[in-house]
Amino acid sequence: MGLDFWITSFVVTATPGSGALFTIAAGLSRGVRMGQLAAVGCALGALPHLVLALSGTAAVLAASPVAFEVMKWLGVGYLLYMAWGTWHQRGVLAPGLEDGERSSSAGRTIGGAVLVNLLNPKLTLFFFVFLPMFVDPASPGATVRMAMLGAAFMVVTLVVFGIYGACAAWLRSYVVGKPGVMGRIGQVFGLSFVALAMLLAFTPR
Repeated sequence: MGLDFWITSFVVTATPGSGALFTIAAGLSRGVRMGQLAAVGCALGALPHLVLALSGTAAVLAASPVAFEVMKWLGVGYLLYMAWGTWHQRGVLAPGLEDGERSSSAGRTIGGAVLVNLLNPKLTLFFFVFLPMFVDPASPGATVRMAMLGAAFMVVTLVVFGIYGACAAWLRSYVVGKPGVMGRIGQVFGLSFVALAMLLAFTPR
């Protein structure tokens, strides 16, 4: 794994997107633990896309307008659902929960983070294009090496998003208990998810 791979992976993961936004919202509303769990969920959400890319299914997705559109609009719908929830301070941006509710909240946070990445068809196509840049698909053992690169990319995602979640949790003390501030933050996150949904909706195959 050369330096160019690590730099590219860092730039891609550090660029704000739906996963980063979800992680920041989780850390901001519920603290560092939920922020880290969201980061884990986002990293896990990339795994199915990696499997699709390695199995060749990504090529089918790229060649099939119907498959791509179905996956894309499911992603758009979920982002709009996230927008509605954060605007009304529900879901990932809901206030911190009592001890008895934290276990189920952790599961919902991880599940939501997985869905954010899982329903993004661009991630499958990204792996399909990204990995062959660093490994010749025709060389012996190429699939294993690409799987290792994909796993390394997921680790970078986990670390970068974990930092996002921790920083958001640090800012939490300045906004918790201030309904007016939280309301405005919820609106900003809601509009951001709408913007991401629009970008995904107009993404060509």
